[in-house]
Amino acid sequence: MTEQSVQLDGLDARLIELLEAEPRIGVLELSRRLAVARGTVQARLDKLVARGAIKGFGPEVVPAAIGFGVTSFVTLEIRQRYGHDAVAGHLADIPEVLEAHTITGSGDILCRIVARANADLQRVIDQIVGYEGIVRAHTIIALAELIPYRTGPLVHFIGSTRTNSPRD
Repeated sequence: MTEQSVQLDGLDARLIELLEAEPRIGVLELSRRLAVARGTVQARLDKLVARGAIKGFGPEVVPAAIGFGVTSFVTLEIRQRYGHDAVAGHLADIPEVLEAHTITGSGDILCRIVARANADLQRVIDQIVGYEGIVRAHTIIALAELIPYRTGPLVHFIGSTRTNSPRD
């Protein structure tokens, strides 16, 4: 997906905030609460999805609630001759790897992984480093989630700094 800058106005921000608070809300109810036409809400949603600002409407699964109570962050050092794409392909085949990012600094890739227990974490790490394109892994176990992944405050901040005038 190509990154592109999506400018939000106040209506877009309020729309996203409502969807984050109540993911199962319908377009008709959104239009009622936002006091705009249903067609306006649908058009805004379609634009936000098409531009990549909203990437999904599915459920947000909590790994701990389905038996994966250990979360860790793993920094990987890779063999450059294999490249990031080959390593990413290997990581994508491991279900416990929730996300991976190329990074700057002492490592090459940062992953968030989950496991059922510490012993299971060892199994997952062994599976990750079992690929010859990975030289080393540095693992940090998360003890508690203080601030979960969120975008609401950012969207609210953007929406509060813009006017509610419709754009294009």
